[in-house]
Amino acid sequence: MKRRSFVKLSASASALGLFPSELGAALKLANTSLDCNVSNRKIVLIELKGGNDGLNTLIPYNDYAYEYYRDTLRPDIYIPVSDYSNLAVDNTLTGTSQDLVFNPALLTGDNSGFKGLYQSGMLRVLQSVGYPSQNKSHFASVDLWATGNDGNSWDNGKGSGWMGRFMEEAYSDLLPANFPVGIQLGSSNTWLGFHAEHEHGMALNIEGQNSENFYTVLSGLAGQAPSSVPTDTHFGKELQHIIQTDAYANIYANAIENAYNDPNSTNTVSYPDTDLADQLKTVARLMRGGIETKVYMVTIGGFDTHNNQNQSSNDIQGRHTSLLNELSAAVDAFVADINSDSLGDDVVGLTFSEFGRKAMQNGNLGTDHGEIAPMFVFGKPVQGGVSGDNVNLHEATSSNNWQLKTVQHDYRQIFATLMQDFLGATDSVVDNAFFDQTNQQSFVDNKIQNLIKGSHYVDTSCYTLSSNQPSEETFWATYPNPVYDTLFVNPLSFDSTIEYRLLHANGRMIEKGQLDLSNGYGTIDMSALSSGLYIVHLSDGTRTENKKIIKS
Repeated sequence: MKRRSFVKLSASASALGLFPSELGAALKLANTSLDCNVSNRKIVLIELKGGNDGLNTLIPYNDYAYEYYRDTLRPDIYIPVSDYSNLAVDNTLTGTSQDLVFNPALLTGDNSGFKGLYQSGMLRVLQSVGYPSQNKSHFASVDLWATGNDGNSWDNGKGSGWMGRFMEEAYSDLLPANFPVGIQLGSSNTWLGFHAEHEHGMALNIEGQNSENFYTVLSGLAGQAPSSVPTDTHFGKELQHIIQTDAYANIYANAIENAYNDPNSTNTVSYPDTDLADQLKTVARLMRGGIETKVYMVTIGGFDTHNNQNQSSNDIQGRHTSLLNELSAAVDAFVADINSDSLGDDVVGLTFSEFGRKAMQNGNLGTDHGEIAPMFVFGKPVQGGVSGDNVNLHEATSSNNWQLKTVQHDYRQIFATLMQDFLGATDSVVDNAFFDQTNQQSFVDNKIQNLIKGSHYVDTSCYTLSSNQPSEETFWATYPNPVYDTLFVNPLSFDSTIEYRLLHANGRMIEKGQLDLSNGYGTIDMSALSSGLYIVHLSDGTRTENKKIIKS
């Protein structure tokens, strides 16, 4: 199947953000009940794009707060609760006596949607999520979330993404790879969070692109990279980046296609006919097809509900209800799919949005940009319940423009908790992704308690996902990379005859021989090899190096 065909599988798969890294047998994460090996674990991020209205998603239901909410703040767009017993959270799971009610739309799905997941102990509500100095611009807040910042300065993330930094630090010795560690669906813009600090080719959109060397064709290179690229000029560096991106794109596309077409790559349940469901359906199929991707991101847009959040006064139907219906039903089907076999033991999903909405409705049956909003974390490994207290509606007044401002959970706490308690990352790896520069504090010191069930929790003795930066190239240089036909090997310190072995990425030896570097270089013919990742082992009897080479 060509990449173009894969992209056309559904409207949701219009864009894939691809992110190079490698897991394989080398990735040893942690769980004491699983001999500290949870290498198949995956995270699914669901972006609620536009700023989800938390107050109409989870209703703080107590006598005073509800009356205040209905009569003062939202007389036209409040959610009427006609069946409290069916909508209310189970107080035995919350650790609080405060009543909290699900929007009725969150019961949508064959297994009762989000409410059903909650009652089954597979969904945790995280109240009042945000960051210290909330920015209510879509563009700025999206960037702050993606880079791991707090709104006070750009010291935490600057121009790179926290997920990119996390993967780059944890798997630096495995780059490059022959499959993507991150896949993004449902958006034409690759999430900044995947953009690493040093590996700038870690994210790629392929929307509408033909699989046949689209970058090199655009560059007028006739589908074939040049055998020699000047590396000491700006032009040469840019050209090398384009060549490398093209090679990655085709290699990753093959990995995705192989997983999608694998005989085991099937869905076990029926999904709703919606865009988000199509995205999650594809994610489940790729997972079951055996691809070793660790992070998936899908998107559902439309949450910027300035107008017609409800279709008329005191009518629950409207844009927001439709969006929550789609979200609940799609997640319901996805969880049922992955839980039909052992796949569900290795997957945690979560929702996030760049900000919430104001407590006060506007004049268009909608809400304007706010600050905090709830997050949902779901899956078989998740300890169901509620973290945090109901929002304090007294906080929203005319003096603060009707905003709910108190952050109970910094979004970085949540991701840090999953990195360590579910994936097994060491403190240093988490700190490299994001660190509280304002308070000079690590987020591993302030994790969400009891987010992961004891049966899936990673014990501290099993933290093995750690920083392992590769050594700098000191003895021999290999270029170009990616290579089309001839790989050049240049001595950097010693002009001598060396031994080489050419290996496939799976360890199978393809050929071996000698290179005489007395003239300043040697060559290895790779023209007959298929596209993919290879390892060149070089040794002069005293010094050895391994080079990872992409064959385009």
